[in-house]
Amino acid sequence: MKPVILAGGTGSRLWPKSRAALPKQFLSLTSANTMLQDTVTRLGNSPTESPVVICNEAHRFLVAEQLRQKNIKHGGILLEPVGRNTAPAIALAAIHSLNAGEDPTLLVLAADHLIQDNEAFQTAIEKAEKLANTGKLVTFGIVPTQPHTGYGYIKSGNPLELGYQVEKFVEKPELALAKEYVASGNYYWNSGMFMFKASRYLEELEKYCPEILEVCKQAIETESRDLDFIRIDESIFSNCKDDSIDYAVMERTTSAAMVPLNAGWSDVGSWTSLWETSEKDESGNATIGDAILENTKNSYVNAEQRLVAVIGLDDVIVVETKDAVMVAHKDDAQSIKNVVTKLKSDKRPEFEFHREVYRPWGSYDSIDNGSRFQVKRITVKPGEKLSVQMHHHRAEHWIVVSGSANVTIDETTKLVTENESVYIPIGSVHALENPGKIPLELIEVQSGAYLGEDDIVRFSDRYGRTAN
Repeated sequence: MKPVILAGGTGSRLWPKSRAALPKQFLSLTSANTMLQDTVTRLGNSPTESPVVICNEAHRFLVAEQLRQKNIKHGGILLEPVGRNTAPAIALAAIHSLNAGEDPTLLVLAADHLIQDNEAFQTAIEKAEKLANTGKLVTFGIVPTQPHTGYGYIKSGNPLELGYQVEKFVEKPELALAKEYVASGNYYWNSGMFMFKASRYLEELEKYCPEILEVCKQAIETESRDLDFIRIDESIFSNCKDDSIDYAVMERTTSAAMVPLNAGWSDVGSWTSLWETSEKDESGNATIGDAILENTKNSYVNAEQRLVAVIGLDDVIVVETKDAVMVAHKDDAQSIKNVVTKLKSDKRPEFEFHREVYRPWGSYDSIDNGSRFQVKRITVKPGEKLSVQMHHHRAEHWIVVSGSANVTIDETTKLVTENESVYIPIGSVHALENPGKIPLELIEVQSGAYLGEDDIVRFSDRYGRTAN
């Protein structure tokens, strides 16, 4: 059994925590681990091969670093140059496996789901694997706990030895219809998790969406290895149809089967769903961080940086980060997507980045700025190095706070240690490396007419980046 972890989502309904450059699967929302890390580590008791993770190219270093942190051996990080939904993503993993001389049973999981009862999850996996080995395309149907209108549903058909045939898939219903579904006992939430033989999935994809299969085959023919990453040709894959596995295959195949799953599952699709799955006090409140609630009930408060006080409010969501505060009524939490759309259309940085931005070499935190200056706190991991670069519009002044730095300016390299500083003039070719065993922390003061992150000309970079 080979896990295929889909890590390409955006999680826009969990703004301001989840952003384009750091979506929810890479955040610690339900435990001390990130959601990606929890997804992989909960498979620890299953007899599985090393997982293949599929993600956007922009998130490749996040995936690699988070797997490294947990010493997770993986079977490759397959990069999508453009997002084309789940049907093509799974096809890439299936074709890649077959080209390697295998025909594994693929366990397809989203990287951003919560599962609280791992034993029940393992039992369902065992049942699904047996069904998949008979040629079935298996999905996991979540035993509903309430008439939820935010999920699609699966209607169970004739019983099988280890599950049910799928009678039909239905779209997200209105509340009255959702109540009927739950009362009938024949409907399950559609989890978006699957299991099938790689060859069987491709057979059904060829039957119902041959155009997707053809493009994915052409794309995989171009695959190349780069560090941990498996790259495919963007010009080919961008021509692929955008379609989900549900629409492309599962709703059309006659071989669909379902295994019920009752394991405390949630897709963590909104702040309301996080409140539903969180531990609460006697007033129904769930809090994270430094929060004081007075005369407040059934609310969720997540404070990252500062004290947050909520007084006299019920059924609200309050989320605070270093650069944004979001307040919403629980019943209207879905409208956060509209705020994210406006941030994107207005080209505001809060759409894509947090104030603290992660890079493969470490991170930087923009702590102050003005019309002609910007101050950052930069952290470089031991042994890592920023690209050799220059700027057309800004000069930089670096002050080492902790650790030591090898600083190259044009033809000169020198060691800069704590309480020492160095100046990089506009137009100078420069580089920064941490040669030590502890993180390097420094304060960077930028000054100039233009301070955008796109004012970087790279001459060499160990991470193979062509952009920031």
